[in-house]
Amino acid sequence: MAMLGAVLPAWGYHRDPPEFTAVGHYFLSLALGIVTAAGLARRLLAWRGLKFLLVFACLLASVSLAWLAWAAPPASWWLRVVGLIFLGVAAGLLNVGLFQSVSRGYQTDAAATVNKGGIWYGLGCLTATVFAALAIYAYTASILFFMAGVPAVFAAIYASGIDTELPSGSELSVRKVVDEFRSPAAILFALLLFFQFGNEWSIAGWLPLLLIRRVGMPPSGALLVLALYWLCLMTGRLGAVSILPRVRHGRVLTVSVVAAFFGCLLLYFTNNAFGAAMGAFFVGGGFASIYPLVAEAIGHRFPYYHPGFFNGIFSLALLGGLLAPATLGYVAEIWGVGVVVAIPLIGSCAVVALLLLIWLESKVTGR
Repeated sequence: MAMLGAVLPAWGYHRDPPEFTAVGHYFLSLALGIVTAAGLARRLLAWRGLKFLLVFACLLASVSLAWLAWAAPPASWWLRVVGLIFLGVAAGLLNVGLFQSVSRGYQTDAAATVNKGGIWYGLGCLTATVFAALAIYAYTASILFFMAGVPAVFAAIYASGIDTELPSGSELSVRKVVDEFRSPAAILFALLLFFQFGNEWSIAGWLPLLLIRRVGMPPSGALLVLALYWLCLMTGRLGAVSILPRVRHGRVLTVSVVAAFFGCLLLYFTNNAFGAAMGAFFVGGGFASIYPLVAEAIGHRFPYYHPGFFNGIFSLALLGGLLAPATLGYVAEIWGVGVVVAIPLIGSCAVVALLLLIWLESKVTGR
């Protein structure tokens, strides 16, 4: 998922003419693939089971990344759009399979399981970005060929053996899941993650282009700042998980929002590498605590496990994480790359409003 933001400089989108509309198409293609995967995953699970779904998703991801390596510029950008659609399908299928496979852990400790997944997710994004920074001046396709090997390895791991049996009582009826999605709490949680992932991925997808074009940083330096952002996001989540039981959540939220706002302003006004690094530090640290706060609340509110229920919330979050940078591509074509910080600023206000609505709903319902 982090590949696209890290590989855009290698594809030459930091040069003139900018072609930001094509970047918007790329993120939109990933989102379209994730939406397509929702119905396909159910059919594959019913037809061949969890192991087949995981292996197929990993192999599709590997082939899609190899296709993108082959379709690097100067090839037509439409070829990359095709590859990104299939990569989105692979990500959506893998998302469904992984939520099915962690049901035991979720039943034991919902918040810890979701937070652990988020931390590993961030570690993968950090690793991909660092590799892209180190390989930026090498053959462009080497980045994607390396990344294509990772899901291929996991396909072999899943094919060699995985426990596909869900614990008894883990499945709720489809009607119950639909009823839960109609509840105000589930809608608010889904919207909150939709906006928060949009905030995070707006920065993750566009930070290198912003720093190269506005600050004048070299591509390798801009990618290292992006890696710093992922590092702060991941370590901040580790810290948030440890302090949440001991600190009032309202205080944590206030500090996080102020830090994120300050970081966005730094990124907009800075003209040097130090200011860019400090902006990434504050934005990553500010965004870090939101996900653990929401995961803990969801774990308490929905302590039972149904893969379809939580996967639906998380898939909507991923959709928001891709629609936001896609929108930025179309807006930046008109107003310039400086508009990149606008969506995180607006999205942070939406996150605060939704958290307050969730708090109010819990007080009203007594849950």
